[in-house]
Amino acid sequence: MPETYTPPRVWTWDKDNGGAFASINRPISGPTHDKDLPVGKHPLQLYSLATPNGQKVTIMLEELLEAGKDAEYDAWLIRIGDGDQFGSGFVSVNPNSKIPALMDHGVSPPQRVFESGSILLYLAEKFGAFLPTDPSKRTEVLNWLFWQMGAGPLLGGGFGHFFAYAPEKWEYPINRYAMEVKRQLDVLDRQLANHEYIAGDEYSIADMAIWPWYGGLVLGRAYDAAEFLDAQSYKNVMRWAQQIDTRPAVKRGRMVNKTNGPLEEQLHERHGSSDFQTRTQDKLEGAA
Repeated sequence: MPETYTPPRVWTWDKDNGGAFASINRPISGPTHDKDLPVGKHPLQLYSLATPNGQKVTIMLEELLEAGKDAEYDAWLIRIGDGDQFGSGFVSVNPNSKIPALMDHGVSPPQRVFESGSILLYLAEKFGAFLPTDPSKRTEVLNWLFWQMGAGPLLGGGFGHFFAYAPEKWEYPINRYAMEVKRQLDVLDRQLANHEYIAGDEYSIADMAIWPWYGGLVLGRAYDAAEFLDAQSYKNVMRWAQQIDTRPAVKRGRMVNKTNGPLEEQLHERHGSSDFQTRTQDKLEGAA
């Protein structure tokens, strides 16, 4: 750890503070430029990127379609590294300038929905799926949905930042957040010891919220940290993560708005089910 830092009486913004996201992080909100959002042919318009938070919603939408629900959608790519989330159109949908953001043009007036947990809950209620109607079971699903909302930032903004993205490796914050993430994994492991899915015996929006973060982590897809955190030791989490990973809708949902990894797994924009066969990046770049 570098020499002890003494905070000033009043903090000021240093734009050159380093780190992987220094160019887009800022202490103010609102748009930086005028840019309208595109609108496709379907009632549901998603503006996102295939981060774990973005994957929650595309997995949900693909699961709804897999279940026979009329949940067709357009998914538009928001490149957060380029600052697309600060365009005026995006800010009008989500004043917090974070992906994912959804517009439902199937209601009048059109409804904006932002924050991934809110979107999952909105879609579950709209389509009557992946959220039990029994009050006790519904509450248990919501318990775990909101658990993820509170726990996730400690994994991503805490552990992930200092382990993978900070300009230097510092022992104290890495140890601090590694301890918390391992505690969270133990919470999940104990819950999954007696339940097939997170909230019980039914696959739900709780699984869709938690899996992209914690399933991705133990499957070795996040921060290159699975070995460091001894992910294999969380046997019940591994069983659950692998089980969900095989679902066809999950495989499709992970591809939508994805801009890294194998080209055949990248579907930058999604406007119909046939796009998975015809518009992945390997096909688009091969035809160019």
